Amino acid sequence: MTTTDAARRPLGTRWCKTAIGLAWIAGVGTLIGLAGGATGLLGPMLALGTFGLGGPLFAIAILTSLIGLALSKGTAGNASTARTWAALAIGIIVISVSVAQFPGFGAPPIHDISTDVENPPLFVAIVPLRGADSNPAEYLDDGTAGQQLKAYPDIVTLHLDRPAAEVFAAAEGIVTELGWALVAADLEAGLIEATASTYWFGFKDDVVIRVQREADTTLVDVRSKSRIGRGDMGANAARVRTFLQALRSPDG
Repeated sequence: MTTTDAARRPLGTRWCKTAIGLAWIAGVGTLIGLAGGATGLLGPMLALGTFGLGGPLFAIAILTSLIGLALSKGTAGNASTARTWAALAIGIIVISVSVAQFPGFGAPPIHDISTDVENPPLFVAIVPLRGADSNPAEYLDDGTAGQQLKAYPDIVTLHLDRPAAEVFAAAEGIVTELGWALVAADLEAGLIEATASTYWFGFKDDVVIRVQREADTTLVDVRSKSRIGRGDMGANAARVRTFLQALRSPDG
């Protein structure tokens, strides 16, 4: 080892130690958020907030570890080389997996998605279940429609050349297959209402499906709305798409 190398090694020590500490804190926070949300030990917002802290901390850990490793020529100075590289690798992996599992970080800040934004299906049986602290059950004229049409132009009313009763039965079956909690199914009114709960954080989103006969076509409209929160990270749009795809398929 040359004198120059020996002088450079300590330069990255503080950066690498900081990265290791941040990675540990981020890892613990992420695990607590995921476990607390999945088990219900933490409320949805608290679980999401705890989990959400992990992302920025891991990002900072990646940056500081890169700086430290660059300054120390990959040796981490007087810090643990293995732990520094582990902090870098784990940070990259966790952020990559988070982006893959929660791809809606760039979604618009809306939480009410409907295939018909001009005459959206209305919640009826679910209204008493939403609670006083929930978002209003009605469809608000607050710019949601415009943002949805721009972000999700493919979410529109589904037209099927099948009898309405057949489509209604298929829709009810899909609700069960998707694991949604069925709240009401009124064939005469053509309405199906259900509640979907997200796995990791336990957020409840309510869904209403409207099946109508118009001339020789059966029209299906779906609306999915979060009970709490301003944005949904694209969850409601994804849910509506999943349902429509299942109903559109030959086995639907």
